[in-house]
Amino acid sequence: MKSMLITIFLLILAFIIFQSFLAYSNIEKQKYRVIKKEKEYEIRFYPPAIFATTKLSAKSYRELGSSGFRKIAGYIFGDNETATKIAMTAPVHMDISERGSSMSFVMPSEYTLDKLPRPVDTRIELHQSPAVYMAAIKFGGFANDQKIKQYSDQLLGLLALKGVKIAGNPTYLGYNAPYDLVGRKNEIVIAVEWKE
Repeated sequence: MKSMLITIFLLILAFIIFQSFLAYSNIEKQKYRVIKKEKEYEIRFYPPAIFATTKLSAKSYRELGSSGFRKIAGYIFGDNETATKIAMTAPVHMDISERGSSMSFVMPSEYTLDKLPRPVDTRIELHQSPAVYMAAIKFGGFANDQKIKQYSDQLLGLLALKGVKIAGNPTYLGYNAPYDLVGRKNEIVIAVEWKE
């Protein structure tokens, strides 16, 4: 009986891992190029990308995560002028501060700004980001405000030690759906001044 329970548990675990891999591997990821790799972080070049962004008065990851996600998910699930369904991409960008916060989805690369349907919700803005250099640090597990602050502070400290000038505030990048239990990927990125 004990061996049967272990076998069932291992099969369920394998299924969850496989499903998480499939879900994650089929989603288009925002493009970037690694410029410099350090032990704990890397410098990346992000080309311009198109974002759908909503701004909120949320002051925490938890507040922004639920309300921001619903608004933008509604847009890509068809709450737009042509009822078009737009594919989900990764990562989700979250800028969290005491002055107000924003959440952004990167639009699939097949779209240009003029080809995207306009959101029905006027609180969602479509815009193109400029090309930017970013420093990035990774962490696993489920994100929360404490981890976001910890890794933001760590990245800022590492950049200060290396004399890298920052050009923005920390942004949290989330790559996984809430139901992904294993292999979770999170990042903190900060725009930096960099010359190749």
